[in-house]
Amino acid sequence: MTALQVWLNGRMMPAAEAHVSLFDSGFQHSVGVFTSMTARHGAVFRLQEHLERLQSSAVMLGAVEALHIGPLAQAVGSVLAYNELSSARIRVSVTAGDLKMLRAPGASRPAQRGDPTVAIVAQPPTEYPEEFFTKGVRVRVCDWRVPAQDVFAGHKTLWYWPRLAELQVAASVGCSEGLVFTTAGRLSCGCVSNVFLVKDGELRTPACRTDEGHDRAPVLPGITRQAIIECAQDRGLTVRRTELTVDDVFAADEVFLTNSSWGVLPVTAVEQNAIGSGSPGSITRDLRDEYIETLHFETRHQSA
Repeated sequence: MTALQVWLNGRMMPAAEAHVSLFDSGFQHSVGVFTSMTARHGAVFRLQEHLERLQSSAVMLGAVEALHIGPLAQAVGSVLAYNELSSARIRVSVTAGDLKMLRAPGASRPAQRGDPTVAIVAQPPTEYPEEFFTKGVRVRVCDWRVPAQDVFAGHKTLWYWPRLAELQVAASVGCSEGLVFTTAGRLSCGCVSNVFLVKDGELRTPACRTDEGHDRAPVLPGITRQAIIECAQDRGLTVRRTELTVDDVFAADEVFLTNSSWGVLPVTAVEQNAIGSGSPGSITRDLRDEYIETLHFETRHQSA
């Protein structure tokens, strides 16, 4: 197999030769955003939606003044082709580049903005044990809390340390994910996922920042989250984007998590508390099957 090829600032190169400046704002201060995507049949699932979200976050948070989606989409395709990957997980990262975020004392103008750093990496998809999906996983309630009005929490920024730290704690007690709540006690997300509850045949999920009236909600508008909402609505299910508490989680008939890597992941226990029957519920199973079907249908259509 040839060496992994990555795309960095407009050039394709071997991963071993890809270097970022020590003064890059992403390395120095975590000033940047990223998106993680999945590819099947040589095409990325909902690439446009991923890149639009990346663009929106990068501009809204001030990492870049503009980000052009068209060339970026072409570059993603090139990385897949160069590495001869039909199925893959892809990460696109954008930092503010070499940038001093604060102007010097007494300066009349902000520090000059440099070129952003843009990197694309594609690798074989992560393989998860099949029992994760047939038997479900256990999660814990995170100790970390997100401020209810944290404008950054609704974006996929490079500041991932609290999430990774909570994942390490979860793994140490035999859990696969952690549920993050706000300082006001409302469910926000998983460390690396969106969260759905099923109660009385109705799908419930925390409102995200792109939902009407919730522009400051500390919840990422997940691309897989949106795909699941569409699948649920196609099945005639009611979907409520609403505030949820830990009591709502414990009282749920079913709980599942979504992200681009695992798709739909059933949760059958929160710490020592079983969810529903303690097995993946029928709605979760049906939505997972429909999501997989949608994933393959859309990517086959793109690559045809």
